Amino acid sequence: MRDPDQHGAHPRDEIGHNGRVTSPSITYSATAPVVNRPNSVAVGTIVWLGSEVMFFAGLFAIYFTLRSTSPELWQFEAEKHNFPYALVNTLILVSSSITCQFGVFAAERLQARSTGWKPSQWGMVEWFFLTYALGAVFVSGQIWEYATLVSEGVSLQSNAYGSAFYLTTGFHGIHVTAGLIAFLLVIGRGFAVKNFGHKEATSAIVVSYYWHFVDVVWIGLFLVIYVLK
Repeated sequence: MRDPDQHGAHPRDEIGHNGRVTSPSITYSATAPVVNRPNSVAVGTIVWLGSEVMFFAGLFAIYFTLRSTSPELWQFEAEKHNFPYALVNTLILVSSSITCQFGVFAAERLQARSTGWKPSQWGMVEWFFLTYALGAVFVSGQIWEYATLVSEGVSLQSNAYGSAFYLTTGFHGIHVTAGLIAFLLVIGRGFAVKNFGHKEATSAIVVSYYWHFVDVVWIGLFLVIYVLK
């Protein structure tokens, strides 16, 4: 007859100090695997940004198609751009992406507002407000450039170059403006809630996804319009 211990199904009986036969209890520790599901809001935002990539890819395709049909016109009209001005405006927008990320870091710490005047003590609200200000300066600079080009005869209806330029940069400007509105909503929420939690932090993170996206799109537009002549 086999010893039950060989199968590991029963413990070996032990004799206690009082002479009684006892069987020690067996404790089975079954640890269930932890499933870290991605945040549905973040995933939805990334999927939506994928569709935005296709949208701007179409705009780039239109721009290059029109450019290939009128290379002389492109060379002539491109000379009217103020490259140093556009470069400074681009650096302002890129800087806003950096300040936005600092706001995300604060949101991940669940720090809505500042604990002091030093930037290292700033919360999400302060960093996002600075990001909003930089984005507003960029949009204002873009409007100023539009006014300057219109005064020089480059308008939406003037020629193919004007149509391509205002179409691509105009849609990007609309996206930047939408991002500024999103920042105001997140900032307002940071003031409204008593306890800044993970739900509010998620809102800040998804807005940063969108803002980084419009920044990357503008870098592409800047290279295509102002650099590749």
